[in-house]
Amino acid sequence: MKQALRAGVGALTVSALAALTACGGDASSGSSTAGSGKGTATVQLAIASAVIGPKEEVATYAVAKEEGFLAEEKLDVKTINTDGSVAAVQAVASGSADISPADASAILAAREKGVPVVAVGGLVQNWPWRIATLPGKGIKSAGDLKGKKIGVISLASGSAPYARAFAEDAGLDPQKDVDLLPVGVGSQALSALESGKVDALALYTQAYTTLELTGKKFDYLENGERFDGIRSLTFAVREDTLRSKKDEITRFLRASYKGLLFSAVNPEAAMKDGYKVFPAILSGQKAGTRIENDTAILETWVKTAVPAEGEPESFTDWGAVSDEAWTRTADYMKSSGTITKDPDLAALWDDSLLKDVGTFDAAAVISKAENATK
Repeated sequence: MKQALRAGVGALTVSALAALTACGGDASSGSSTAGSGKGTATVQLAIASAVIGPKEEVATYAVAKEEGFLAEEKLDVKTINTDGSVAAVQAVASGSADISPADASAILAAREKGVPVVAVGGLVQNWPWRIATLPGKGIKSAGDLKGKKIGVISLASGSAPYARAFAEDAGLDPQKDVDLLPVGVGSQALSALESGKVDALALYTQAYTTLELTGKKFDYLENGERFDGIRSLTFAVREDTLRSKKDEITRFLRASYKGLLFSAVNPEAAMKDGYKVFPAILSGQKAGTRIENDTAILETWVKTAVPAEGEPESFTDWGAVSDEAWTRTADYMKSSGTITKDPDLAALWDDSLLKDVGTFDAAAVISKAENATK
């Protein structure tokens, strides 16, 4: 999304990780007796970047707040903004936040350096990255990228390791056969492509949707099988937070997945919730002038986070991540240089909350979404 491996997957420094491991604060601060029905609990949520567009915080947190799912779970969620997924993991590790939907790469890198963070629920499950070129440029396959320049968001973002892995998958030497140039996203990235500064872009699907809604056209190169099943945004907490605030984290995840299901059924109503919680998305414009395009962009993101097949009524196993998916994700991160060895899956991944997370009444959420004002 950031997005999937969108924002900040650069490696955490050893010194920063050591400091985070040593500090951490009181992970139980802000907790209450809500689990026993005596009050509302506070959960601190780290958002990986400022919310200026339709993305995961709209589909989960904003909808959960505006549609009453957080209230149903007796939760008061406070948010902080960070500068990318690495910073979001740092916030969780330091105790500044209880939970964050962060890139799997940032979580894996932190675990490798000894930071006691643990993944507790998946979010983005369908690989969101694509290589795109302008039509008519003669670039039809990954092999055609030899000697070309690929625009990435930044060399510290997830687009850089993706671009290298894409080239490597085609038998190219990612260090010699392609050049990666930082071009950002949006109009800046498009300008780099149209001016010939780069020959292709490595962006996430949501970013392309934003440009396509302005009338731009792209040719997309097909991703190889190595990208199937790789995980991206994943909810992470500190190990001690999981112990001390297990009930609160369970309820937060349940509310978030309710929000995601609602968004899948009625993305327009979800987008309106997003405007209420994150008015900066509107950039001073009227909602009526933005809603159509913003809904389309949000819908693109939602498709990365729900099953690729089936209707909302059939969605189950909220937050589940298979061992195979973790292995494929770790293999990809090793090949991209994000981590250097296989992770200890038992320490990295704890799915013990998901049985209780998935107990919500999906039919009621779907009915609420269907009856919401578009």
